[in-house]
Amino acid sequence: MCYLKRKADIFLDTWKSDADRKPLIIQGAADIFLDTWKSDADRKPLIIQGARQVGKTETIRRFARLNYNNTIEINFYEEPKYKAIIRDGYSAADIIKNISVIDPSKRFIPGDTLIFFDEIQELPEIATSLKFFMQDNRFDVICSGSLLGLHYKRIESNSVGYKTNYEMNSLDFEEFLWALGYGCEQTEDMLDHMLSLKPFSQLELDTFHRCFIEYSILGGMPAVVRDFIEKKTFEGSLDTQRQLLLDYEEDARKYAEGLDQSKIINVFRHIPVQLAKDNKKFQISKVAKGARSKDYAGCVEWLSDAGLINICYCMGFPELPLKGNYDETKFKIYMRDSGLLVAMLDDEAQEDLRVNRNLSVYKGALYENIVGEALVKSGYSLYYYKRDDSTLEQDFFVRTKKSLVPIEVKANNNRAKSLATLIGSDRYPDIRFGIKLCAGNIGFSNDIYTFPYFCTFLLKRYLSQSEL
Repeated sequence: MCYLKRKADIFLDTWKSDADRKPLIIQGAADIFLDTWKSDADRKPLIIQGARQVGKTETIRRFARLNYNNTIEINFYEEPKYKAIIRDGYSAADIIKNISVIDPSKRFIPGDTLIFFDEIQELPEIATSLKFFMQDNRFDVICSGSLLGLHYKRIESNSVGYKTNYEMNSLDFEEFLWALGYGCEQTEDMLDHMLSLKPFSQLELDTFHRCFIEYSILGGMPAVVRDFIEKKTFEGSLDTQRQLLLDYEEDARKYAEGLDQSKIINVFRHIPVQLAKDNKKFQISKVAKGARSKDYAGCVEWLSDAGLINICYCMGFPELPLKGNYDETKFKIYMRDSGLLVAMLDDEAQEDLRVNRNLSVYKGALYENIVGEALVKSGYSLYYYKRDDSTLEQDFFVRTKKSLVPIEVKANNNRAKSLATLIGSDRYPDIRFGIKLCAGNIGFSNDIYTFPYFCTFLLKRYLSQSEL
């Protein structure tokens, strides 16, 4: 049975009965993970991390309403008084006692209570208690917060072996389709088209390409998507996105300990500028006059740990294995959410995108960002290759059990020269075939599989099931 419809039948009744209900968006990937976690009899306390406003809190609350009769929610940012709950130690008994001292109305029902610690970046030490909650085994515990990547060493050292991690992203294209009303049937049909190499009908192609353009402009931030679903227009989406960008910069000013916050913000603001160039490699020297890499040490890593960007590293040579085969000083930077990249563009580009929906601005940079985002959300790390002694350059690489798979992103449907070179040359024995993503239909020629952009979220499933 389709997961979305099974969950929706249960949740919609609960949602409808809530007098204070908010507009509904189903976030399938996180919901599925939480269901799987709950069904594990040996489940450990869970830490959910992700950037600000990707929907962590609402997803956990929704899960709690469906699965527990009792939830204890503590937000360390909104209610700093609860930071005192660790004053007497980290045992489950001590923490429960101190919560009850602060708020005696809270009830702890063994076997039917979820304890939800939110915004734990304000109290990373709470992770020490997870070992004791697991040993106590009377209550389920979920922790969540933004910028947890920045505190990962503290959290990991305090809870190693006694927690499960899950990183939550903004909505991917599949979840966006769900929000529009499409179900699992459409996803399975898309995958069948890919596996059988059967082209989409013109109606299918036009419909899903239009949806993909809308998703590319909006991104996957739940508040932005919710407003679009309600209003059926882009009205207000740019204001919401730009406020999020300001919030991210404020996070840098507040949480970037030991680093120059202004340099982090400079790097962040220069991402669209550098992606617009033919050479999309990120160059610190272009961020500010006289800027040197050593002066900006840690800035790019901070943005990555904060969940704001994806880093795509340049491979030393296109061969397996991928990990360890790259130069950490050569990289491209993509935004973690493509809608926020669009919001960072100049006003003219904004108008062009939102009115004319012309996504070919910035010479394909947006397409690359969207594909990179989809690959990361599918669980891939990002790598590219640029050969120093020629014009050969390849956008992305993934792998199967047998092969290294180059992926080329085309702003049009032109011939993929670098892809053809990598496949046809004996110099690259790990490469047997490649994938081209473009605005066209499904096709196959000269060991190159061509798919529309909107199929990118299915690539991992496609490669797994096709056994290539």
